[in-house]
Amino acid sequence: MTAPAPSRSFRPALAAAATLAAALAGCDLEWDKPDLSAPPPARFIEAKPHPQPPISGGRDFAVKFGSKELTGLVERALDDNLDIAAAIARITQADAQARISSAAQWPSVSMTNIARTTRTPGTTINVGSASGGFNPATTSSSSSTSTSSSGFRARNFGFFQLGLTASYEVDFWGKNEDASMAGRILANVSRFDRDVVEISTVAAVLNAYFQVLTAQDRLRIARQNVTIAQQVMDAINARLEVGVATVLDTSQQLTILAQQQATIPPLEQTLRQTRNNLAVLLGQTPESMTIRGGSLTRLSFPRIAPGLPSEVLLRRPDVAEAEARLVSQEFSVLQARAAFFPSLTLTSLYGFQSALLSTLLLRPDAIAIQLAGTITQPVFDGWNLQGQYDLQKGRYSELAALYRKQILTALSDTENALIAIRETDRQMKFLSVAVTAARRALEAAEMTLREGTIDIVTLAQTQTSYFQTQEQLAIARLSHFQAATSLYQALGGGWGPTTREIEIARSNAAYEADRGPWP
Repeated sequence: MTAPAPSRSFRPALAAAATLAAALAGCDLEWDKPDLSAPPPARFIEAKPHPQPPISGGRDFAVKFGSKELTGLVERALDDNLDIAAAIARITQADAQARISSAAQWPSVSMTNIARTTRTPGTTINVGSASGGFNPATTSSSSSTSTSSSGFRARNFGFFQLGLTASYEVDFWGKNEDASMAGRILANVSRFDRDVVEISTVAAVLNAYFQVLTAQDRLRIARQNVTIAQQVMDAINARLEVGVATVLDTSQQLTILAQQQATIPPLEQTLRQTRNNLAVLLGQTPESMTIRGGSLTRLSFPRIAPGLPSEVLLRRPDVAEAEARLVSQEFSVLQARAAFFPSLTLTSLYGFQSALLSTLLLRPDAIAIQLAGTITQPVFDGWNLQGQYDLQKGRYSELAALYRKQILTALSDTENALIAIRETDRQMKFLSVAVTAARRALEAAEMTLREGTIDIVTLAQTQTSYFQTQEQLAIARLSHFQAATSLYQALGGGWGPTTREIEIARSNAAYEADRGPWP
C-alpha cells in the first residue's frame, strides 16, 4: 500500500518562479520522496487464502462468547470509557485546529475605531525670536491652543476614525491551501485514532473479564486442592496414630498442604485488583460495580477467519491513521516550500476620519478610502526558511518509515494471533489429557494409601503433578481466549473502508458546519 498523493499538483507558476526565488534566497528546493511501496503478501502463513468479510464490531464480537454479562460490560465501556471520551474531545480540538489552519484562505476584516487627542508642546512647534521668545506672527487665538506666560503655545490635535480594514494574502503558490489541507487531514487522523482507542478498549475489557473468570477458576482449583491435601493429611495422621507412618511423612504432607493454602491469597488479590481495573475501563468506581463472573470453561470460543492480508490492511484504523498523517505531512512540506516565493498581501480601509468628532459622520468629505498591495520576497533570513523546509522533509521521512512499520506490524499481529490460537488450542488438548491422567493417578494413590502400601514420596509427587497440571490448564485456557482478543484487534475490530469513508464524511461535515453568525 502507498499513501495517496495530495489532491493537486504544484501550481504551474511555482515552477516558473522556482529558479529566481531560490537564487534570491540561496536555497535548495530539491525533494527526493522516500519510497513507500510495500505490497502486501498474497496470503497469511497461518491461514488459508480466502477473502472474508470484516470481523464483527465490539458489541457483536462480545456476543460470540455467549456471556450476557460480558456483552453488557463491553456496551457500558463503549458508552462510558474515559479514554474514548478523551479521544472524542481530541476530535473537537482537531476540527477547531483545521479551521484555524484554514483561516488564512479568507480575507481578514476588522472594525477599526479610533478616538485620539494629541497635545503638542508649544516649545516644539513655535519658533520664537532671540529677544522676545515667541513669534508674533503666530499670536492669533485658537480654541485648540493655550498660551503660556512666556508666549509659547501648546496645541491639541484630535483624530477620530470609524471604519473597516481588510487584508488578504493572494495564495499564488498554494501555501495557505496546503496549510488548510494539512489541518483538515489531521482532523481525519483524530477520528481514526478514536476508532483505535475504541478497539483497544473493547480488547482490554474482554481480557480483563477473561482474567476475572480465570482467577475464579484458579481459586476453585486451589480450594479443591487444599481439600485433597487435607484429606491425605488426615489419612497420614490416622496411620501415624497406629504406628504405620512417621513424623517425616506428616511433615512432607503438611508442606504440600501449606503450599496449596499459600496459593489462595495471591489469587484473591489478582481477582479483586482485576475487578477494580475493569471498573476503570467502564468509567466507574470499584465500589459502584459488581461483577458476578463465573467460569471461563462456560464461554464459547468464536470462530475467526482472517481473510487476505490486503483486506486486513484496509480494515486497520491504525494503518489508516499512519497513512493520513503521512498525507498531511506532505502538504506541510509543500507549505514550507511555498514560503520561499513572493507573497502578495492586499490591504484596504473604508470609513470616516475627522479631526473633530462632530464632523465624523455628517460630512461626505470625511469618507476615507485606502488601498494597498505589498509584495514580499525573502532574500536572506539566516536560513530560517531552509531550515523549516528541511525540518518538514525530515518529518515526512520519519512518518513514511512509521507508516511502513505500521503495515508490517498489522501483518505480524495477525500472524502472531493466528499462531497463538492454534498453539494454545493444542496445549489445552495435551493438558486436558494430562489432568485426566493425573487425576486417575491421584485416585489410585489415595486408594493405595488407605491400603497402606504406598510410600509418601510417590504420594507427594502424584499430588503435586495433579495440582500443577490443573493450574497449567487454566492458564492455557486464558491464553487461548486472549489470543482471540488479539486476533480481533489485529483484524481491525469491525473497522473497514466503509467506516473510513464515514469518518472522512463526518470530518468534512464538521469543517463545513455553521461557524456561528459572528464573526
